[in-house]
Amino acid sequence: MSRLTLMIKALRELGPRQLGLYAWYRIQLKTGYLHRKTAAQRSTPIIQSIQINLLKLPDPNELHILLESQGVSQLLSEANQIVDGHVHLFGADPVALELTPPGMLSHWTDYERGNESIGSIDIKYIWEPARFGWSFTLGRAYHLTGDERYPECFWRFFEIFHETNPVNRGLNWVSAQEVAIRLMAFVFASQIFSTSHHSTTSRISQLALSIAQHASRIPLSLIYARAQNNNHLLSEAAGLITASLALPDHPESPKWSKLGWKWLNHGLETQISEDGTYMQQSTNYHRLMLQLVLWISAIQGKANSEKQRISERATLNIQRAIQWLFSLTDTQTGRVPNLGPNDGAYILPLAIAPFHDYRPVLQAASQAFLGKPAFKSGRWDEMSQWIALRSHLSTFNVQPTNIFSTLHAARSWAYFRVARFHDRPGHADQLHLDLWWRGLNVAQDAGTYLYNADPPWENALTHTAVHNTVMVDGLEQMTRAGRFLYLDRAQAEIDEYQRAEDGAWEKIIARHDGYRRLGIVHQRTVTAHLDDHWIVEDQLLPTPSYSLSPSHSVRLHWLLPDWEWKIDNSGLKINLLSPCGWVSLNLNSSNSNYQSSIIRAGEILYGELSSKTTWGWVSPTYGEKRPALSFSVSVKGTLPIKISSEWIFPPDE
Repeated sequence: MSRLTLMIKALRELGPRQLGLYAWYRIQLKTGYLHRKTAAQRSTPIIQSIQINLLKLPDPNELHILLESQGVSQLLSEANQIVDGHVHLFGADPVALELTPPGMLSHWTDYERGNESIGSIDIKYIWEPARFGWSFTLGRAYHLTGDERYPECFWRFFEIFHETNPVNRGLNWVSAQEVAIRLMAFVFASQIFSTSHHSTTSRISQLALSIAQHASRIPLSLIYARAQNNNHLLSEAAGLITASLALPDHPESPKWSKLGWKWLNHGLETQISEDGTYMQQSTNYHRLMLQLVLWISAIQGKANSEKQRISERATLNIQRAIQWLFSLTDTQTGRVPNLGPNDGAYILPLAIAPFHDYRPVLQAASQAFLGKPAFKSGRWDEMSQWIALRSHLSTFNVQPTNIFSTLHAARSWAYFRVARFHDRPGHADQLHLDLWWRGLNVAQDAGTYLYNADPPWENALTHTAVHNTVMVDGLEQMTRAGRFLYLDRAQAEIDEYQRAEDGAWEKIIARHDGYRRLGIVHQRTVTAHLDDHWIVEDQLLPTPSYSLSPSHSVRLHWLLPDWEWKIDNSGLKINLLSPCGWVSLNLNSSNSNYQSSIIRAGEILYGELSSKTTWGWVSPTYGEKRPALSFSVSVKGTLPIKISSEWIFPPDE
């Protein structure tokens, strides 16, 4: 597709406002305006102190009781690793904590303009440790033990960062969102370490100066965040609000507060759909949005005016967003479908829980905005205690505006991906099905792995081919116009929802129009039987504009866990040995002209279909990929074409 055609499509689908804001940002970069306005040595008024008591800290004895000895040991073990110079990035295995960016330092605009190259480095590995998320772990450990090694460690690494990342120079100043997230961590540290003898007057003054410098960096490129109107805008707005509260005597504080509240409420009012879906179509970015809301709720104190608090409309959207995410949460494990882009973000690590456990955030958000806990009491309650939530209950009861695309049986449940895109899709995954049984994700989403990498791994797990859905003639559901951009949006809708009077089964019938250019519609029917027996029926049907074609190639794909497997002679029935017994997946096609295959970690284990390096992988968090079983069947024939999948789980022992 020509560049001009892509530009026209982008203008039509993204709209002139967003593209205009982005174009103006690029002009400011190219002309050197942003370089001049963010001069590296720009003077900042000296502030001697930081407002403390923004957070109401929990009772250490109550935390000990909640976490129990095992939880306390786990927390201290992680804190001690940080003291020794190692940190868990993206919830993965520990690596060296490195805050000194590589190479010579240029002004941040030089990297954005392309005048400076970062080579093959994935910039997220530079940014993540510099978010200072690990300081929350040190702070929690200090609050429980009073061990002075923890504040000493924070100050040691803060001073390393300060010395090796001068203001507005280097990769850690490129993104204002990264600046804002780091600012919030600095303010948390100022609260929790305020009583330590390591928090000297000179250090506090230096931290206050750094917070002010970080806050001053944000407004000048806020136009970029407005053009994105996603997590960037919310993060930067939250950073400005945080700075205004932490440095109330700073001359820029009123400006930071005004900008922050304006764009925080704008983002929350426009980025969340009526059904509670977050605009980035991602469970992890959805959680990030809730974490930002919780942080601001915790530090804002008594609202000074209507314009300095979360608006009623934003509150309603937050309530809907909480319900949406809860509906996708496996209550046994706290895990959710790895839907959409997942960059490993977890900016408020305030609970003893693995990265993939969403219960801490959901529990805190539900208590604050719905007036009730989402789950029974557990270690995930720690986050609620740390941020001492103030209630944001409205005078109205929020109700879901439509059916969430989830179905439930006795011990299993599924998320059925039926999306109406109002913003940019992250993945080409319409009618994907995520199936869970006894806490096991048996039909799973591949996740993300890496945004920035050499081919073929440059954000490669967005494609239709790696999702649990159907692909026609080897074509994507949408036009991939870049690593983060799909055009010609495929729109899906629920045609019908049915439920047996006796509750023995429930069914959703949905379709999407991603193959309208071929005159084809993909319809999927998912039926959940109460006895954990699932039927998925895929039909490729002609539209009124369909022109007869000799045949089409239709590929149905399922991404399965890396378990022991057996397949029958037909190649259509696979048995998987799960930790809870054998699971059967039986496929059936209306056409006898088919081929099936099993691919693991890019290697063909069964069948003769061609393979790609990126097939047969699952990424639980950013930068990590694990082998999975990619089981697919390809059928050739004329329309209509039908393929059914039957899932059978063993009964309880």
